[in-house]
Amino acid sequence: MSGAPEPYHPGVLAEDEPRYLRRQKPVEIRRRKFGQAAWRLYAHYLLIAIAVVGGLMGVYIGGHFLLFSPRFVLAGLDRIEVTGNHYVPRAVVLERFTADAGRSVLRMPLGKRRRALEEIPWVARASVQRILPNRIHVSIEEREPVAFLRLATELSLVDSGGVILDRPLEAAFRFPVVTGMDETMPLVERARRMQLFTRFVNELETARPGAVAAISEVDLADAADLQATLAEMPELGDPAAGGQPAVLVHFGAGDFSSKFRLLLENIGQWRSEAGRVESVDLRFDRQVVVNPEVRPAPLAKK
Repeated sequence: MSGAPEPYHPGVLAEDEPRYLRRQKPVEIRRRKFGQAAWRLYAHYLLIAIAVVGGLMGVYIGGHFLLFSPRFVLAGLDRIEVTGNHYVPRAVVLERFTADAGRSVLRMPLGKRRRALEEIPWVARASVQRILPNRIHVSIEEREPVAFLRLATELSLVDSGGVILDRPLEAAFRFPVVTGMDETMPLVERARRMQLFTRFVNELETARPGAVAAISEVDLADAADLQATLAEMPELGDPAAGGQPAVLVHFGAGDFSSKFRLLLENIGQWRSEAGRVESVDLRFDRQVVVNPEVRPAPLAKK
């Protein structure tokens, strides 16, 4: 019937019951216990940490010993061996190591000392090596001069790279004299002029072995016109018998060997025509100008 009461459902009442009145299920709290496996893991990490700390301490103690032990100290500059120096005085080399006396050779900045040595004009290359426990070996490769350089008041030396060198007190050289350069000219330009000079000398030696002995002076002021004074050549004749001691030749900037051969083959004829050959200009194509500074030049075909 419609008026009959609805049946009782316990679940419905349970849903309507306030949550705070419900009995909560106790949460089980489990305490973690250190087992045997965990202790072994922690012991392993501890041993690793001890080994790392011990290793670092060993490195520190060993490094301190090497850097500061008296066994590795450079006792004096006499413990430095220098080889390869012929014109660079030993004292000049040792000056670069003054700050290292009394210190461990392991603390010496080898690269810095090598660069300081290569700042010496005569030194082309240098090497610095430690010889344990407490010595230093220095090897020097010196520059090779190829000519005298006439400066304002003195003669210096110059190498093929244009580096100007002081003349050693106890050394004898036989070189041509170069002019037209000085310290104010940039090194790169001096090097270019000396490359021209070196090529000139080599080509003359190819044309006639020993010709370098006839080169008295070379003017490099004009890179487009190398001017050489050639002296005491048989083709110039004996000065005592009416010959002449020297002739100035304009060689231009190349083809030196063929121009030199042309000079040797024709200078006798030019002397007979001009009387005396003071200078010859070989720069022009298919012609030679004799004594251009004196009078209009007779022309000769090459």
